[in-house]
Amino acid sequence: MIKQKQMKTRGKISLSKYFQEFKEGERVSVVREHAVQPKFPTTIQGRSGIIESKRGGSYMVKIKDLNKEKVYIIHPIHLRRLK
Repeated sequence: MIKQKQMKTRGKISLSKYFQEFKEGERVSVVREHAVQPKFPTTIQGRSGIIESKRGGSYMVKIKDLNKEKVYIIHPIHLRRLK
């Protein structure tokens, strides 16, 4: 994973990533976008989970933390689709 953005893209957000759509049951990874304030703990950075449902403009992502499954509400700009 890239820790820094390139100089031209620093501070800018991609509109296609901001408005991307996911379906229920899709696998995603959590990758923090530094241009937008993240509303989730840094401990789930880089983890993968499953989309449960959509809530407003964000998605409910189920992530397994040790032996317990937790649900986080994450904006789609911080999510990447896994194949």
